Amino acid sequence: MTDQPSAPKPVRLRGRSFLALVLSPELPFVDWLASLDDLAKRSTGFFLGRPIVLDLSAVTVTREDVAGLIAALSERNVRIMGLEGVLPSQVGPGMPPLMQGGRSVEDFPQPAPDAPKSEPAPVAAEAEAAATPAAEPAEPAPAAPAITYAMPPAPSSLIIETTVRSGQQIVFTEGDVTVLGSVSSGAEVIAGGSVHIYGALRGRALAGAAGDPKARIFCQKLEAELIAIDGLYKTAEDIEPALRGRPMQAWLDGEMLKTVALV
Repeated sequence: MTDQPSAPKPVRLRGRSFLALVLSPELPFVDWLASLDDLAKRSTGFFLGRPIVLDLSAVTVTREDVAGLIAALSERNVRIMGLEGVLPSQVGPGMPPLMQGGRSVEDFPQPAPDAPKSEPAPVAAEAEAAATPAAEPAEPAPAAPAITYAMPPAPSSLIIETTVRSGQQIVFTEGDVTVLGSVSSGAEVIAGGSVHIYGALRGRALAGAAGDPKARIFCQKLEAELIAIDGLYKTAEDIEPALRGRPMQAWLDGEMLKTVALV
């Protein structure tokens, strides 16, 4: 007696969203890369180990341009995980994949097993069925009662009760992040909404990371390496010297990142 082979266990495929930095190059690429070098120099390690998507929807490029830009970024240790805004024909072998939309998706359904094929009915039987009067329609079965499941609301804020230490990264794209301690040099806080820091901000704070231009940054002592709101940033060299060591708030006024001391 032989054992029957067991059915292979299906591979479960899931969709999941991750926060990635999006770079949108501008022409000429030489000048844009020089600006990128300046940012990397003033904020050491900013691109290190960070997932990055290259969005080329604002420029007209060829496949060779895309390959050359990816190579130039690779020389700067900027690793591209995906491309946006290019045609499929411009994505050559060995290039990062083409990204689609950046939205979260549901679990992929497993393929249903093949249904057994039914034999076609003889032509004579079809003619006989057509000549037979139609039977009275059956009474419809009563509909099952609808069941509504109440899902708990997603949290709109995250509170960190301790200091965010060097090398740590706090990412919360669903809303505001409040740090009751400080943010050490080399640490990073990324929020979809605003960032509130009740201690000193010595590392990096990125607010509005999910595309919220109304987000703000607040801290009790400004000593930041970098602050950013909805992609617009200031490094330590760009922040007004009069604000160093003081309570501060930052917000966007159009395309300008403004900072002011809190009295």
